[in-house]
Amino acid sequence: MTNPVSNARHNCSELEQNDPEVFAAIAGEELRESVGVELIPSENYTYPEVLAANGSILTNKYAEGYPGRRYYGGQEFTDKVELLAIERAKQVFRADHVNVQPLSGSPMNQAVYLAFLKPGDTVLGMDLSHGGHLTHGHPVSHMGKIFNFVRYKTHPEENGRIDFDELMAVAKETKPKIVLCGYTSYPRDYDYKDFKRVADEVGAITMADVSHIGGLIAGEAMRNPFDYGFDIVTTTTHKTLRGPRGGMILCKKEFAEIIDKSVFPGLQGGPHMHCIAAIAVTLGKALQPEFKIYAAQILKNSKILAEILMKGGIKLVTNGTDNHMMVMDTVQSFGIDGKKAEHVLDLAGITTNKQVIPDDPNPPLRPSGIRLGTPAATTRGMKEDDMVKIGNWIVEALKIHDDEKALSDLRSQIEAFCVQFPVPGII
Repeated sequence: MTNPVSNARHNCSELEQNDPEVFAAIAGEELRESVGVELIPSENYTYPEVLAANGSILTNKYAEGYPGRRYYGGQEFTDKVELLAIERAKQVFRADHVNVQPLSGSPMNQAVYLAFLKPGDTVLGMDLSHGGHLTHGHPVSHMGKIFNFVRYKTHPEENGRIDFDELMAVAKETKPKIVLCGYTSYPRDYDYKDFKRVADEVGAITMADVSHIGGLIAGEAMRNPFDYGFDIVTTTTHKTLRGPRGGMILCKKEFAEIIDKSVFPGLQGGPHMHCIAAIAVTLGKALQPEFKIYAAQILKNSKILAEILMKGGIKLVTNGTDNHMMVMDTVQSFGIDGKKAEHVLDLAGITTNKQVIPDDPNPPLRPSGIRLGTPAATTRGMKEDDMVKIGNWIVEALKIHDDEKALSDLRSQIEAFCVQFPVPGII
C-alpha cells in the first residue's frame, strides 16, 4: 500500500529529529485515519486551526482562577482567550453563563454533581446498557459510590424509547435532586419537554449532557435544551463540535457562581489554556453559516446509513436513528458478538466500537452489538451516495466475517475510496 500521507508535519519537525519513536506512532495514526472509514460516533477530525491552537505556547501558562481574578501574574492574553471562548459559547448555545475550564467530560459532569448534591442525594439518569454514560451513575464510577443514582431504561421489546409515565413514577418514588437527560448510545432525539415535566413535578434540577450532539445543537440540526427551560447543559468539545478534548458547563445565570466555584477551586486547579484557546477557535467555527450545513449533513448521512443497514438485514436498536449514531445488534443480525464484529470491520478498514445493547446478556468486553456514527465521515466530505457504499460494505464484511481473503480484498476497495477524501489537518 502506498502511503498517501506525505509526512506527519503538524508541529512535528522537531519531534521527527528528536523522538523518532513517538513521531512514527503519530505518522502511523495519520496513515490509519487517511485510509480507513471512521465510524465511531464519538470521534471526529478537528480543524487544522484547532490543532494549531492546541499545540501553541499557551500550554506554558498557569492561569488558576477566572478572567480578571487570577492567582498568577501575566494573564493579559490568557484572559482574552478565555473570554473569547465564553462569549462564543454563549452565542452558540444561547446560554446565560458558560464555564469552559473542565478538562474533559467526566470532571465536567462531576463538577455539576458536586455543586448541587450532598453525599447520598439522588440523581435520576439513564442505565448504561440502555444508552447512558459511566458518569451518569454507573456503580463502578466514583460518583456512583458517593451519590444515589437511580437508573431509568428504554423499552427494547416495544420501540426502544423511554417510557415517561414510568420515569415519572420512579421520580415521584425516589425524589431526585437532579433529573439527567443525556446519552452515549441512544440513537433518538432527546425529549427535553418530558424530562422538564418530570423534574418540575418533583422539584429537581434539570441537567442535559449533550456531549454527543453538542455540534448538532450548535448547528441547529437538533433541539436546544435551553429552549425547554433546562437549568444545566454540559457538553464535551470534540465529537460533533470538532474541537479539542475538553468540556463546558452552560447554565442559567442563577447557577453561575455555584458552578464556577465547583469547577475551581472545588475540583480543578489550573485550566489548560492551550485547550481553551482551541475551544474558542472551535466555537468561532460553529458560529459560521457553513456549520449549519455540516450539522444537517451529519443527520442526512446517518439516516441513509441506517436505511442501508436495515435493508441489508441488520437489526438496529430502536429500528433507526434521529441523530448521528446507530447501535447494531450483531448477535441477532449475524450470530457474532460485538467484539468479533468490531475486529472484522477493522480488517476491512472500517472503525467502529463494540457496544452493549439494552439489557445485554453478554459481558461489556464482548457485548452483543457495535455502535457507529457519521460525524467523522461527514467531516471528510462524504455524503448520501457514499453512505450507501459504506453501508453495503458493512453488510458484506459482516456476512463474510470468517473469510480473511475476502475481507482483505474489500479493504483494498475501501482504501481506494478513502484516499479521495483528505482528512483535515493531515498534509
